[in-house]
Amino acid sequence: MAERPEDLNLPNAVITRIIKEALPDGVNISKEARSAISRAASVFVLYATSCANNFAVKGKRKTLNAGDVLSAMEEMEFQRFVAPLKESLEVYRREQKGKKEARKDKDKKADSEEQDKNREEDNDDDDERMEEEEQNDEEEVDN
Repeated sequence: MAERPEDLNLPNAVITRIIKEALPDGVNISKEARSAISRAASVFVLYATSCANNFAVKGKRKTLNAGDVLSAMEEMEFQRFVAPLKESLEVYRREQKGKKEARKDKDKKADSEEQDKNREEDNDDDDERMEEEEQNDEEEVDN
């Protein structure tokens, strides 16, 4: 666990980037306001985590999952965020599935190329053996 409450704050660079994306161009925010938003965001994350953990405990699990977080959002009365969160979760899962399939395809391609290379080497070895045998046969006939 954190030694000091400040250790639980989100990184200022992240908070600043989120704030800049949320505000229209030309709007400035004071250092004090950024600090307040950072603390509020940290408190929100801790509260959401605590609520999600309650759902995991009820399910006799030690691992929080996406369903726990979605249930926590509803319990915290943030229902309007549940639908966008579900959509984001689906996009994330599709991306992860696509990456996993791409990795499998890459591995299969690498395995196939390795097998082709091994076959070529085996064929080269067979050709060399056949040439040696032919030379030996010719030498035996000459003798």
